Amino acid sequence: MKLLVIGGTGALGGHAAIHMAAQGHEVSIAGRNAPNPATPMAKMPFLQGDYVAGDFTADRLKGFDWVIFAAGNDPRHVPQDSDFDAFLLKANHEAVPALFAACREAGVKRAIQLGSFYPQAAPELLAGNAYIRSRLAACEGARAQGRPGFDVISVNAPFMVGTVPGLPSAIFEPYMQWAEGLIPIEAYAPTGGTNFMSYQSLSEALEGALLRGEPGKAYLVGDENLSFRDYFQLFFDAAGRDVQLEERDAEQPLLPDVAIPQGRGNWIRYEPDAAETALLGYRRHDIAAAVKEIAAQFGSVKA
Repeated sequence: MKLLVIGGTGALGGHAAIHMAAQGHEVSIAGRNAPNPATPMAKMPFLQGDYVAGDFTADRLKGFDWVIFAAGNDPRHVPQDSDFDAFLLKANHEAVPALFAACREAGVKRAIQLGSFYPQAAPELLAGNAYIRSRLAACEGARAQGRPGFDVISVNAPFMVGTVPGLPSAIFEPYMQWAEGLIPIEAYAPTGGTNFMSYQSLSEALEGALLRGEPGKAYLVGDENLSFRDYFQLFFDAAGRDVQLEERDAEQPLLPDVAIPQGRGNWIRYEPDAAETALLGYRRHDIAAAVKEIAAQFGSVKA
């Protein structure tokens, strides 16, 4: 199948593009900027554009059988000096459904909207968080564009852990530097925890959704429920340091409170539906392996 991964120059979309190409699909990627030349995505056909600006018209999407949309906006993408709520309204409430409507007009047969777990796993957070409401709007708005002959499926993922060969990471490189003792932050984690999932598991879930997903369905995917202490401990273990992290009711600079929508000290725990996990065909218990890959790519101190 001819597949376009929108957001395929980034981490999650890039990993999905590499995975789908390995399965024998004809993969192209799209994004605002050209792929990093050190990554495998640099060898894939590239379509430049910004979905928020409406660049992916039906004419540009013609010829693709499948689309994976992995370019959803979160607070990191809001431009400085922009109105936060207004940007998210345009990016998620409006531009995502418009993109899927363009896919339908172009003759795309199946499209996946990669979304966030918060609206499904913690719906109580919707009332007080404009970002989470915008993610729900994107999920519902994308699936509302489905028609006979055009299937739309949402895959809603939790905290993600992993690497793409050659791609820098503003998250995981500092984690490894901290774990190796190269960043002077004390060895502690905030209280609370959440569900985590590896890039590999997610790419498998996206593939399963394309092949076997039920049209109009929103799948809540995930893997392991871990405290933030146990999660960060994996990085110290992978760095080969004999350090046991403390758990503190204090903000951690590498995971600030703004990145914990449920609030420090609270959890988002769930077990993904067993039948849905089997249908999508993704691996479980993969977080430690993902952290070891991160250490191999970004670490300088070897165990």
